[in-house]
Amino acid sequence: MQILTADIGTGTQDVFVFDPALDIENGYKLVMPSPTMIVHRRIKEATGRGEDVLLTGVMMGGGPSQWAARDHVRAGYRLFATESAARTFDDDLDYVRREMGVKIVSDDESDTLPDATHVVLKDFNMAALEAAFASFGVRLAPDAIGVAVFDHGDSPPGYSDRQFRFDYLDRRIRELNRLSAFAYMADHVPPIMTRLRAVAASYHGDAPLVVMDTAPAAVLGATFDPAVKAHPRSVFVNVGNFHTLAFRMGPGGIEGVFEHHTGEIDIAKLDWLITRLADATLKHADVFDDMGHGALMYTTSPLPNPPIVVTGPRRVMMRNSTHKPYFAVPFGDMMIAGCFGLLAALADVLPDAEMCHAIRQSLRGKAGRPPWEIE
Repeated sequence: MQILTADIGTGTQDVFVFDPALDIENGYKLVMPSPTMIVHRRIKEATGRGEDVLLTGVMMGGGPSQWAARDHVRAGYRLFATESAARTFDDDLDYVRREMGVKIVSDDESDTLPDATHVVLKDFNMAALEAAFASFGVRLAPDAIGVAVFDHGDSPPGYSDRQFRFDYLDRRIRELNRLSAFAYMADHVPPIMTRLRAVAASYHGDAPLVVMDTAPAAVLGATFDPAVKAHPRSVFVNVGNFHTLAFRMGPGGIEGVFEHHTGEIDIAKLDWLITRLADATLKHADVFDDMGHGALMYTTSPLPNPPIVVTGPRRVMMRNSTHKPYFAVPFGDMMIAGCFGLLAALADVLPDAEMCHAIRQSLRGKAGRPPWEIE
């Protein structure tokens, strides 16, 4: 049995290959530039050469790729994009045309631009992963795949995408109060979650695919640190490259959550938000009005001096936190926490009972064999 998991962030894409016959610490893994960083680099290189750029493919993560696209147009060069690719920058294509200067073309028109640097957009590139692992003699033939990306959702015109995302989070938590509520089989992704659906649409293999939001995946993965398991209630903080999301977790599930942009906060602000989340006084406006995504509380009971568990690629921000947090290292590797969370979510949503049992056994610490014994 082989399961491929990929946690696609703004800075890196973190990949883990699960084999229940191995000790989980022996699973093969990669931490590589994120797809949006790869696109960012390719556009910047085209700008340096003075070439036009053509973007095709599907919606994917923006941020760095959008900044490079804007800079390319500002430098005086043309940037073409098909409609599906252009939605990477904004669901409102009029905004992409008007404010970014991107020239929207049809699929047929894109064939008439052979001189432009052609960049195909997608978050999950199975062929690239197969080639990377093959260069080390590892054949990827997964029985299931899990992919995590951050998805704002397709908000209606004139409606805040930050508020729209929190409306969605609220609905999911009320429907199914567990972190794996944010994971779906590929054919069950809600229509409003357009980036998750784009990942599903760009995969053409036979293995079942599960897609999930990145932050719940990372927090779920952090729960497998043995030191974390000892506490029935904790506050988890995932300090990502672009977003910082914190969950207050208890025996019944999610008791509160907030999400802010990492670039908009410092340690003093983050410590204050964590304190308010723990004592159940945090308000949505405390975050939303500060250009963050928002906050939700599902309890009015304060949680005095809870353990603060930190994960995420920018967790060093919390090194001098007054909360004296614990830096989680599930199975010895913080950067793969999202992949471990994806595995746990797959065990909740996959229909294959045998596969789900094998995942749960490994995540509980079942001993495996060394790699040379299963070659």
